[in-house]
Amino acid sequence: MEVRKFNEADAEEVSALIANTMRISNTKDYPAELLEQAIAYLSPETLRQRNSWMHSYVVCEDGRIIGCGSIGPYWGKEDESSLFTIFVDPECQGKGIGRLIIDTLEQDEYFLRAKRIEIPASATAVGFYQKMGYGFKDGITEQDDEGHYKMEKFR
Repeated sequence: MEVRKFNEADAEEVSALIANTMRISNTKDYPAELLEQAIAYLSPETLRQRNSWMHSYVVCEDGRIIGCGSIGPYWGKEDESSLFTIFVDPECQGKGIGRLIIDTLEQDEYFLRAKRIEIPASATAVGFYQKMGYGFKDGITEQDDEGHYKMEKFR
């Protein structure tokens, strides 16, 4: 396995990975209509645009992208950051790839300069993020209007 920085040529494959993962892994927690809205939003163009202000990474195996994740400033702040678009191919889940992505993001300069890191977690991923040391922001254990759980970690 190789972890490397995302490049614009990866956008189509990463968008397809996200769509496939959401349609398989998140269907038990979200209605299809909401998933399709999120998939439409995370288009190749959106991923390219986001890469202009975030640091994005991909995990590759045998020439194909099997995982992705990003980190960027939290609303432009220097001392807070946020994790985004962390996905692992459903066929590869449970093999340590998610941990590899988190470890990579937690070595990035946006993580290292931050005192607080937030993640808008899907219901599907809450348990995973808890294992990675993230807790519910302000102790709130309910989803927000977008269907996310706000989670955070302090350094």
